[in-house]
Amino acid sequence: MGAALAREYAAIEDCEVTPFTHAQLDLGQPDELRAALTSRKFEVLINAAALTNVEYCEDHRREAMRLNAEAPRLLAEICREKEDRFIHVSTDYVFDGEKRTPYLEEDAADPISVYGESKRAGEVQVLEANDRALVVRVSWVFGPDRPSFVDAILKRARNEAEVTAVADKFSTPTYAIDIAHLLRPFFERDSGGGLLHLANRGECSWQEYAQWALDCCHRFGVPMKATTVGAVSLGEMKNFVARRPVYTVLGTEKYRRLTGNAPRDWQEVVEQYVRDHYRG
Repeated sequence: MGAALAREYAAIEDCEVTPFTHAQLDLGQPDELRAALTSRKFEVLINAAALTNVEYCEDHRREAMRLNAEAPRLLAEICREKEDRFIHVSTDYVFDGEKRTPYLEEDAADPISVYGESKRAGEVQVLEANDRALVVRVSWVFGPDRPSFVDAILKRARNEAEVTAVADKFSTPTYAIDIAHLLRPFFERDSGGGLLHLANRGECSWQEYAQWALDCCHRFGVPMKATTVGAVSLGEMKNFVARRPVYTVLGTEKYRRLTGNAPRDWQEVVEQYVRDHYRG
């Protein structure tokens, strides 16, 4: 997601963007982080980096906490000291998935995996360190810069006549490019801090998401062997060690109240992605 943010902001006339790779700025090296950022002039720092492999986190709790909680806290502290804006990207996995209506920012976070715990700890530590920081929760992010679920399913559908996806887990696909535009109103330091849900609109299962993307491919003439996506249950995914919340749709009413705008529907952005990046 970081690459998409950097590219979109670099195209804006009044934005000067400096993206960092892991090699340039390692979240696991706090002294290097502080040395690199304290002397650098900037107005907004966006942290889109994290340890996101849910299975890996389950067996590497200490590393997950260091990268997903302690490092963001340090970034928040640095921005507080420099009086610069800090925006930290979190996740829908901070919720337990027991709710059946969209989660609001006021709902209690109760993660059920180490990954979720580490990201929730990051939220808490960031806001403790910097009460002007903005923590944005996103869900099912996809885009042209990094392969995601939709890319994996379409790769399979291109080569296999039968593909399946989980039909009893629900959230909202969110386009990285839309996140860049949705975040733009919050660059000003006085635009407020706290928690904010940032996702495209609507909800679907992994199966519905995959089927819509596949349908878009067929509509645009993208060659695919598969025509339908079969259903499997979350319980059938025996290779999953970490628990996944089954419902993590993020309500974006707060975003609409603050900006007067609403995110686009998830079907629209998936269709755009397929049209722009899969059609020959």
